Amino acid sequence: MPFKKLGLSAPLCQAIAQRGFTTPTSIQAKAIPIIQQGHDLIAAAQTGTGKTSSFIWPIIDKLSAGEAGRKKRARALVVAPTRELALQVEESARQDSQFTALKTLAMVGGMDEQAQKQALIEGVDILVATPGRLRDLLSQRAVYLDEVEVLVLDEADRMLDMGFIDAIQNILDRLPASTQCLLFSATLSNKVRDLAKATIGDEGKEISIAARDASKDNITQWCIPVDKDKKSALLSHLIKDNDWTQALIFIETKHGAAKLATQLEKRGVAAEAFHSGRSQAVRTQLLEDFKNGDIQFLIATGVAARGIDIESLERVVNYDLPFPADEYVHRIGRTGRASAQGEAISLVSKDNTKNLRMVEARLGHPLERRIIEGFEPKKPVPLTAPK
Repeated sequence: MPFKKLGLSAPLCQAIAQRGFTTPTSIQAKAIPIIQQGHDLIAAAQTGTGKTSSFIWPIIDKLSAGEAGRKKRARALVVAPTRELALQVEESARQDSQFTALKTLAMVGGMDEQAQKQALIEGVDILVATPGRLRDLLSQRAVYLDEVEVLVLDEADRMLDMGFIDAIQNILDRLPASTQCLLFSATLSNKVRDLAKATIGDEGKEISIAARDASKDNITQWCIPVDKDKKSALLSHLIKDNDWTQALIFIETKHGAAKLATQLEKRGVAAEAFHSGRSQAVRTQLLEDFKNGDIQFLIATGVAARGIDIESLERVVNYDLPFPADEYVHRIGRTGRASAQGEAISLVSKDNTKNLRMVEARLGHPLERRIIEGFEPKKPVPLTAPK
């Protein structure tokens, strides 16, 4: 189905074509018509499915057909849990609205607050914000939400996990009753459904593609059993022996990320650590360098990695398997974007057995295991019991 059959405007279709997209993804085909019809929506969709565009595109068309708002107002508000995700969503909105007169703004912590205030004074159509910075500027009366036509809560499950429920409620209390509310989440837990009920009520539409797309055919997934103390040496071996040119490496802690970067450097592999302990300016530059290929290997903690969106990312590596299992699905969605081919490799030691079983239960099948010569584990990883 071409994008024009979704009823998207010519300027928007031109921007979409310029970005190289040819056909809508499953979430786009399902969500866009619902949003265009003005319905509230709760949607379950993992990263890498095209979910950002599924709400940004109809918002662009809706706002393009209306009138500009007043100063210190926004006509559409997207709330995202992390700075990186907010910056990524704003970048997508800016690229896709390039043939319109719409103005976009990312409002996040760790960046020049005064510049954000000035942009609000000049007028903004699409505002993408993190809960903390939005709450701060609301309290300073630098921004008002009384003209918001569309609200998007992106990655709602992550926002709840990060303790933003009070900030979200403060935002909801300031919105017009007529605001169209869209809630996107990787999972529809009881907490997310409670938030959806408070935000949307019982009249909204619901769609879900998360369960069906949990195991993507275009992403080759496999794991390597290895002793914990051999992981960094194994990773260096994989990078060098296979001539990897790029990888996003997930690890659980800030300390672990810094330590692994040092260990790789000692073995002749240049890598950078990406975590919440580094300043926003540094993190933004690291992402830009990673996208441009100036950095080949980026080691990221799970929370900090929310919002890392790299087109044509060759592979992700789970240096540590995450908990809960849905986080694994979210991580591997960083590769294989828009149906491209990708690879997801997990280094699994015996102490990761419980997490491995939960991941395999979430996928509905065991991960292929490959033993690497010279790194055979002394402590074998038990096989997952058959169902």
